[in-house]
Amino acid sequence: MEFQDNNKSREDQKQEEVKIKEDDKGKKLGGIKTIPFILATELCDRFSTIGFHVNMITYLTQKLNLPLVKASNIVSTFDGTASLTPLIGALIADSFAGRFWTIVVGSIIYELGLISITTTALLKSLRPPPCPTLVGCQEASGFQLNILYFSLFLLAVGLGGTRPCVMAYAADQLDMSKSSVESRSWNFFNWYYISLGFARLTAVTVLVYIQDNVSWGWGLGIPTITMGLAFLVFLSASLLYKKVKPGGSPLVRVIQVIVAAIRKRKAVSPEDPSLLYQNKELDAAISAHGRLLHTTQFKWLDKAAVEKDGEATDSSPPNLWKLATVHRIEELKSFLRLLPVWAAGILLVSANSHNNSFNTQQARTMNRHLSNSFQIPPASMSLFGILTVIIGLVLYERLFVPFARRFTGNPAGITYLQRMGIGLAFNILMSVVAALVPQLSLHGISEVFMSVGQLEFLYDQSPESMRSIALGLFWIASSIGNYLGTFMVSLVHKYSGHKTNWLPDRNLNKGKLDYYYWLVTGIQVVNFVYFVICAWFYTYKPLEEAREKDSEDGAERKGEVELGTAEKLKN
Repeated sequence: MEFQDNNKSREDQKQEEVKIKEDDKGKKLGGIKTIPFILATELCDRFSTIGFHVNMITYLTQKLNLPLVKASNIVSTFDGTASLTPLIGALIADSFAGRFWTIVVGSIIYELGLISITTTALLKSLRPPPCPTLVGCQEASGFQLNILYFSLFLLAVGLGGTRPCVMAYAADQLDMSKSSVESRSWNFFNWYYISLGFARLTAVTVLVYIQDNVSWGWGLGIPTITMGLAFLVFLSASLLYKKVKPGGSPLVRVIQVIVAAIRKRKAVSPEDPSLLYQNKELDAAISAHGRLLHTTQFKWLDKAAVEKDGEATDSSPPNLWKLATVHRIEELKSFLRLLPVWAAGILLVSANSHNNSFNTQQARTMNRHLSNSFQIPPASMSLFGILTVIIGLVLYERLFVPFARRFTGNPAGITYLQRMGIGLAFNILMSVVAALVPQLSLHGISEVFMSVGQLEFLYDQSPESMRSIALGLFWIASSIGNYLGTFMVSLVHKYSGHKTNWLPDRNLNKGKLDYYYWLVTGIQVVNFVYFVICAWFYTYKPLEEAREKDSEDGAERKGEVELGTAEKLKN
């Protein structure tokens, strides 16, 4: 943790802070003009990842001659690993590296992964002999699989640097305070997700068609080249970005609060919370957009802010292993309150983890001809879900929100938790339909509500100094969910019988895929009940929002308290 030089007077420190703000204002760093440069990396990241991922099952079964379940487990394991690394990247970004350099290093490693996996498609020695009949095929050798695994590992590590940081870095360029967000006629997260939808749409149509009908060399080479160019575009605007300095390790601050609370476990917290230790100057680096206010949850943590004689003086900062500020305690409380709601996303991912692989295999057995000479590639069938997301988000922003606002009075139409709950309900409906008929559009509607709502919730309700970590949680849920999904599919494949196996190795038409979806439906019903209970008891964080207001005498600092009352799903 860095502290200001104790020899400087407070007045000198304040003058320096004002000068820094004036310099930043004069340079006009950040703003909407920087968003295209930042999103270029994210769009090409998604274009390349989705373009390969959505058709990875085809590459593994058709080019590497792997059995369906083994190939599907490789896909979900990669998903799990690529969703685990963002937490590490988030900790690095929030602790010392900052989001800009974390994105830079992550993009370089990701590009190396793309080059490596493209090489496997170009060199015949890295693939087994072709097997058009899919009978008695020679599977990829251990060496060939190790090259594949190494490529996927590089991709997963690279995504760990970009996934938790790009969206947060784009949001850093805008004023994301509550008052500013509510005054805008557009929702950053909705339009961010819409832009990603176009990247995904291009990937599952153009890129997948090239992979299936031209060559995998071009099918993987194009995203490799595109990602390299996008990275150069991102770097070209580096002087325009607003770079938020990391406020020190959030993990260290969390441990400090816990240690201080344990040390003072016998202390008596004052009835008046204003008597707990607070230090605005000490917390300045981690509360630029507002100071968290005291809450009554997890009261035992308040003991960390009980001040004893001699622990805090005006001349030097306190020992943070013995005394914590209210803001730092509330950081931990806010994070703890997130976890039960966040956990609801784990089983959602588990239920959907193998859908893409199974949908692609289902589509392969369908008549996909639009004419005698053209048929839709199996992996491109997911375009219906992506189109639903794009159209659904536009309708959500322009029709649903204004309509809902008339009844709720909420500028966002409905709360984040209500949006997530609706998404979970649609996902249950999707699983029911999946057991009967194709379900891709319903999955898109679920994504409009659940995925975007979860991103909004995690970003808004996390402490500002821990937002990369909070967005990393989004991917951690995906990681755990994919690993659980792999475990579940393996159990179903092993114990559902050999003659009437629900998930056979080669031909899904000989299986009982509908039984698998009924199992998934039951799991999601239980998960939905759990989410409703968590949302019912959730309390939104209270924040004293800091904002600047122009006056005749110049910039005047004002404080605005966001009450953050217990908005719940029942509201």
